[in-house]
Amino acid sequence: MDNIAIYKVGGVLDASTSQKEQEGILAILDSDKNVALDLSGCTYVSSAGLRVMLYSYKVAASKGLKLYLISVSSEVKEVMTITGFERFFTFFDSVDDCLKA
Repeated sequence: MDNIAIYKVGGVLDASTSQKEQEGILAILDSDKNVALDLSGCTYVSSAGLRVMLYSYKVAASKGLKLYLISVSSEVKEVMTITGFERFFTFFDSVDDCLKA
């Protein structure tokens, strides 16, 4: 997959980290690259974190770009399913899977 940047999300995506993570993701989108969020090290996503992902998805879509999610934990995926957020994203089990797709 060309024109993609991997962004590694920290251990927690919540109100205390969401601004920093949002800025990092938007910087990639501003360079007209698709973004794959690597959540392999992320153990918790709050509602603020979900907003970061949804807002990033909307910005990407408005630019004709894609936002992918990699290595989402079953707990985080369950919350995304309950809220309906999972329908916006393409999920991959690993960075390699994403890059090969």
